[in-house]
Amino acid sequence: MFYKAKYIVLEDQVLENFYMEVCHGKIKSFSKNPPEEFEDLGEIIAPGLVDTHIHGYRGEDIMNAKKGALNIISKGLLECGVTSFLPTTLTDSTEKLNEACRVVGEEYKDVEGAKVRGIFLEGPFFTEKYKGAQNEKYMSDPDIEKLKKWNELSKGLVKKIAIAPERDGAIDFIHQANAMGIAVALGHSDASYKDACKAVEEGANIFVHTFNGMSGLHHRNPGMVGAAMNTDAISELICDGHHVNPAAANILINVKGPNHVALITDCMSAGGMAEGDYKLGEFDVIVKDGTARLKEGGSLAGSILKLKDAVKNLIDWDVADLFEAIQMASLVPAKSVGIDDVCGKLKVGYAADFIVLDENLGLKATFLDGKRVFG
Repeated sequence: MFYKAKYIVLEDQVLENFYMEVCHGKIKSFSKNPPEEFEDLGEIIAPGLVDTHIHGYRGEDIMNAKKGALNIISKGLLECGVTSFLPTTLTDSTEKLNEACRVVGEEYKDVEGAKVRGIFLEGPFFTEKYKGAQNEKYMSDPDIEKLKKWNELSKGLVKKIAIAPERDGAIDFIHQANAMGIAVALGHSDASYKDACKAVEEGANIFVHTFNGMSGLHHRNPGMVGAAMNTDAISELICDGHHVNPAAANILINVKGPNHVALITDCMSAGGMAEGDYKLGEFDVIVKDGTARLKEGGSLAGSILKLKDAVKNLIDWDVADLFEAIQMASLVPAKSVGIDDVCGKLKVGYAADFIVLDENLGLKATFLDGKRVFG
């Protein structure tokens, strides 16, 4: 089967008026020469988006460890343009994290929508001062034995874990996690600039939802944000217009370069749902006016952002062009956790997981393995 679009976004260029050949679910070729038969998909073909930080969708939450919930989330993400994702946990009891990891490990191969590429453990090794919507009563110093157990229960699915670098034992933990093939992210932390930079030097490679849940940038105390800006680690960014001012997003992307910024949603269970009351772990959340906030205290409690909208927002804010925004929502997050060998780009030999956007960057269709599954 051949598909045509005015623009096809690759990892290193944008093809104009090309044809993409798909055979047995994989990309076989790109050609300027018209085949006898093809389907004209319109304006833009881009790689399926990769969300490496997402807690839930369509009323389901990874932490509930409910049978079948992973599939509901997976199918729902197709309307967000997401074809690969990392189900993401919260800071909670060891027992609940054990169960969440076990359920994902049991069900990930059977999902019918976006492909599960691993697990992101957001916590529980954080600092209380910047807890955000994370539960401080379960926070502790990093424990490599717990990580080994979570990885074992999930059948080796853990790809990324977030910690506060100022906690005791953080550097040794980074070394051991990296040796297991697990990326270490830094977040929910009051670390100094020096401590955060040291953690990056020792192997941490991601900053969790940069600007949010971390010590800010001050000219006499650069903090976590300063370290995010001044190291080569990849910075996650939530571009819903609520978590980060567009100007701050612009500054970060200008400083880091688009190839070091990963768009994520941090979406919670209310994604794709109506406004109202929800839960995030043990906390009550109110969803209203495009935000999810804790009922007690009003802190942002994740988001209800769709990754396709983060891409459009960057372009609408005049912060990035189409090519850059697409890479930040596909290739960069995939690279950050070492899954760019299976997703994040349109390339010969890769699964034909792609999206179709119209001239206004609206999502027209989502394809998995060359088959239209949404739109």
